[in-house]
Amino acid sequence: MSGAHAAALLPGSDASTALGVLPLRSDSELAAARSDTTHDAALAAAGDVSAFERLYRGHLSRVHTLVRRMAAGRDTDELTQDVFVRAWQKLGSFRGDAAFGTWLHRLAVNVVIERFRSEAQRRLRLHDGDEIFETIAAPQRSGDLSMDFEAALAKLPDGAREIFVLHDVEGYKHHEIGTLLEISTGTSKAQLHRARMMLRRHLRPDDVGPTPRSGVRKHG
Repeated sequence: MSGAHAAALLPGSDASTALGVLPLRSDSELAAARSDTTHDAALAAAGDVSAFERLYRGHLSRVHTLVRRMAAGRDTDELTQDVFVRAWQKLGSFRGDAAFGTWLHRLAVNVVIERFRSEAQRRLRLHDGDEIFETIAAPQRSGDLSMDFEAALAKLPDGAREIFVLHDVEGYKHHEIGTLLEISTGTSKAQLHRARMMLRRHLRPDDVGPTPRSGVRKHG
């Protein structure tokens, strides 16, 4: 099936309308869901559009959130659609060695990185922007720390934000981030520290407590 046909599975659509909170499930329910997802992935790889649509519906919310955070809201819906079109094209490479969601998230990270990759731009993004929180007004506290966190995250320099999302939110290790972003492990660690300090300064200027972490996922 063509990428255009796969894209049609993303109804025209502002992907954010599909965002929602999933209920907590027991271990047995999660195991059954993973089995169903692996089965659907196999069916979709063989050309079953209905199976692919189930995968899309089941993973849209988390992929959309990952893309939005990494790209600071730029082209989020377009990039999310690109992720699922790429997933359709590459389903044959999914072997079930890891959970389908892990495979899909790694693919999403690569799609975002490829969109914004430029050696000159990446070098600049990894080293500029320290003064950003000195020049913007102190935020009006919304009373909702998660909303303040998302707003602060979007204001980080691109390189620091990408590394923070990959490490502290998605659970990637520094050597994995280095491979993905084509930087050294030391640079990844330095940028993570930078991102945490900038977020802390923005969110808790009078508090030396830890930066909030949300939705951490583990990658082996």
